[in-house]
Amino acid sequence: MEMEKKVDVVKKEKWSTRTMVKVSMLSVIAVALMFVNVSVPFAPPFLKVDLGDLPALIGGFALGTVPGIVVVLLKNILNIVLQGSTTAYVGELSNFIVGSMFVIVSSQIYKHNKTKKGAILGLVFGVLIMTTVATLSNYFVIFPMYSKLFGWPMDKIIALGTKVNHLVTDYNTMMIYAVVPFNLVKGFIVSLVTLLLYKPLSPILHRK
Repeated sequence: MEMEKKVDVVKKEKWSTRTMVKVSMLSVIAVALMFVNVSVPFAPPFLKVDLGDLPALIGGFALGTVPGIVVVLLKNILNIVLQGSTTAYVGELSNFIVGSMFVIVSSQIYKHNKTKKGAILGLVFGVLIMTTVATLSNYFVIFPMYSKLFGWPMDKIIALGTKVNHLVTDYNTMMIYAVVPFNLVKGFIVSLVTLLLYKPLSPILHRK
């Protein structure tokens, strides 16, 4: 009985070590992908599309929800270490909140239906809930924090949106016509690439 307990402890330790190595690798890839980003024509320039959530989603599907969230956390920490923060850490906070929600919803749905249909369903709901959370967090927390920390009047931030999108005329329309479509587009792109890459990468991440 004592021997069996020791064997179980060793197995858990090995699993934990393997998982940490995989999470670390995914985090490094995620932060590298954050360096490649593009603006979209309908949103202010500080909103940029990147594939940084891709490794976190793949990790969430293959390793579980918690490892996926850890990837989101580590990529933001690594990004701060490598580049510093140009947003007084507000951008990193937003990225963590939104990315974690994407991973939680998508991976939990996939966990209970590990088929292509389950993956698609998870990603669709993930994008929709992520977009909802992103919009609410930006409206009530992130944009007001930007305004306060940088001493920018909200009108100045709205003007950045109006400059590229004539539908943005006030704070509410900034959310509706810039933040919402931005997150939908980003979520769709990341989801599509996840569906294309998860199957080929899955055997590597599941390897003992």
